[in-house]
Amino acid sequence: MTPLFHLAFLVSDLEQTRQFYKNTLGAQEGRSTDTWVDFSFHGHQLSCHLGKPVQPQMTGEVAGTAVPMPHFGVILPMTEWQALADTLEDQNFKFIYPPTLRFAGEPGEQGTFFIQDPSGNAIEIKGFSDMAEVYAT
Repeated sequence: MTPLFHLAFLVSDLEQTRQFYKNTLGAQEGRSTDTWVDFSFHGHQLSCHLGKPVQPQMTGEVAGTAVPMPHFGVILPMTEWQALADTLEDQNFKFIYPPTLRFAGEPGEQGTFFIQDPSGNAIEIKGFSDMAEVYAT
């Protein structure tokens, strides 16, 4: 079995969180209580706990662009990335950074976009045509 990644973070409203992760990102809800809810996010476990979320700052830099820190995300095959990007664009979803191609023609070429959940947590969604290029230098 491939090891799974687990990330626990704070959210301000569980019902908004459920709607966003299930309906917008297609995550599957798992266990929950009155204070937290788990999701399977592309096979990895997100644990969303009620509290005061850490608000990202635009302090990271990638290819000359300031990106929100902290952030988390997922790396998808390019066809899945494009389908999600198209769905969000069709819904007039507000992006932090809209879908774009980064490192075009270079090792590690990738599609990327940044969004926020309802609590302000920053999420990066990446897409690769060749998953063997994820760590390319």
